[in-house]
Amino acid sequence: MRRVTERALSFGAVAQNYERFRPGYPAELFELVAGYAGRPLRTALEIGAGTGKATRLFVAHGVRVTASEPDAEMLAELRRHLDVPTMRAAFEEIGPGQRYDLVYAAAALHWTRPGGRWARVAGLLEAGGVFASFGGPFQLADPEVERAVRAARAPFLESDEFPSPDGTPPEHAMQWPGTELLASDLFTDVQQHQLERRRTMTAADYVGHLATISAYLELPPEVRAQAFDAILRVLPETVEISADLTAHLARRR
Repeated sequence: MRRVTERALSFGAVAQNYERFRPGYPAELFELVAGYAGRPLRTALEIGAGTGKATRLFVAHGVRVTASEPDAEMLAELRRHLDVPTMRAAFEEIGPGQRYDLVYAAAALHWTRPGGRWARVAGLLEAGGVFASFGGPFQLADPEVERAVRAARAPFLESDEFPSPDGTPPEHAMQWPGTELLASDLFTDVQQHQLERRRTMTAADYVGHLATISAYLELPPEVRAQAFDAILRVLPETVEISADLTAHLARRR
């Protein structure tokens, strides 16, 4: 768990790049969450808000979001772009008290500690309140380009993916955290949805995105630079990206 915590706090050094190269979230995602809720979402707590990529989506639809983030530099970047209540805190450090209509995590839940996770979420939600978690891999759409990049990366890094926190195989119909939510007696009406997300970007911007991924941030700087140089050499001028979102929704009993 210590290594996971260290990786979770590795993003501050690249906060501006994170803001520049990480994609935002589509309006369809808000519509999915709001439709599932079936009632007004007035207040929300965001777990691991980063630079506010998902914060923007919910704020734009009138939700009063409190953004929590343990990394000071990431939180400072968020504050440069958004005027919302914030707290510098890991999820486990958020005390009981205020309850929200919605608690959500955007590509951040896997950084939280498993022990007591769902009791803490439930304790922050109003009765019948909604929990949402969403994210997904950022992948090259062309299989040949993807194979070339993997070969170029191999001498420096075996994989840049984050494994399923509970070991659920990728072919299973229900993925994590839906698997844990189904097993919890604190939540009901667990759902999993897929939202298609595509984009085209330059090779340089794609490598800029890779530079915000924790697996690369763990490499020594000189090794990281070598890996990026090797990857750039095999990329076409522009690349097509598949960044589909998997969203999990659940309702507090």
